[in-house]
Amino acid sequence: MKSVAVLGAKGMLGCDVAAALKQAGYPVCSFDHCAVDITDPVAVAEVVSGHDVVINCAAYTAVDQAEHQFDLCQRINAVGAGILGCLAAIDNKYVIQISTDFVFGESGDVPLLESSPVNPLNVYGRSKYLGERMLTQSGCRCAIIRVAWTYGHHGANFISKILELASRLPELKVVNDQIGTPTATTNVARALLPFVEREITGLYHYTDRGYASRYEVACFIAACKGLNVKINPCLSSEFAAPAQRPLNSRFDCSKIDTVLDFERPDWHDEVKRFLEK
Repeated sequence: MKSVAVLGAKGMLGCDVAAALKQAGYPVCSFDHCAVDITDPVAVAEVVSGHDVVINCAAYTAVDQAEHQFDLCQRINAVGAGILGCLAAIDNKYVIQISTDFVFGESGDVPLLESSPVNPLNVYGRSKYLGERMLTQSGCRCAIIRVAWTYGHHGANFISKILELASRLPELKVVNDQIGTPTATTNVARALLPFVEREITGLYHYTDRGYASRYEVACFIAACKGLNVKINPCLSSEFAAPAQRPLNSRFDCSKIDTVLDFERPDWHDEVKRFLEK
């Protein structure tokens, strides 16, 4: 059976990806940033040469901090992906790269296709899009999977933030003009399995089903947990964050639906299941 390496394996998504691969019977080697610096060609070459498939979950994800750490963000998200791609091309190895809705920046309400124009609004989004390009231009066999609004048990996320704030504040303001889909990292991990098995190439979008605003998601969390907190809607412009966020993160996932061996679950069901755990 194929040997799979997971880079960024201690992150929120990487933990679930490694677990899903092991459950499916694949020999898995997990590497965090301490074990393998993705910007170090020597270290990455050792990983590539020793495995059939490399899944790159390693990323600089501090979106606001990236505005002040442009070089570091660019090296990890773009240069690192390019290094991985070039080495995989030499060894004829297959790569799965995780990307993001932050490559987009339109404010409309049309679900975004893989072919939709990109328009990253911040340093993080630009670095991830450049990483997509550098990986593709390397000539390696690869799939790029864009995900959005992910949450899981192994890292901080929107759901954990709402729960933490609601535990100490009587009232919250949550934006109602950012629309997307809360997506469980366990489902993203499951979606990668057919790619590993068949080494499918190309660009794909994955989220769970349905769309909602951040405000609607926060209200759903509060209702599920019976939280005694008042949640008020507001606009993104009311928050003075260093990095601008995309307003439209609705993904059209019809392309990946033809690949998956399961029906993408509704976000309500998955968030409720996550909260119950």
